[in-house]
Amino acid sequence: MRLNLALCLGLALGLTHGKASEPVKPEQFGKLHSLIKPNAGEEKFMEIPWMIDLWEARKKAASEDKPILLWEMDGHPLGCV
Repeated sequence: MRLNLALCLGLALGLTHGKASEPVKPEQFGKLHSLIKPNAGEEKFMEIPWMIDLWEARKKAASEDKPILLWEMDGHPLGCV
C-alpha cells in the first residue's frame, strides 16, 4: 500500500510531530522518490486541456456547444493562510 503523499513529504522534510529527523541518506532517496512520485495513470487531471483565459474558454465552449467547468480558488493552494 502506498503511503499518503503528505506523510511521505512530512517524513522527508522532518515535519512529523514537530521533531527534526535525520536527513534522507543517498541510498534511501530512490525508495522515497518512488513513493512520492506519481505512477503512470495517477495524474489524469494533468491530461485535461485546461484553459486559463475565461473569454477564450467561453468562445470555444459556445462554438462546440459544450459547457464550461470553472474551477476557482481563493487563498494559498496548500491551505496555509
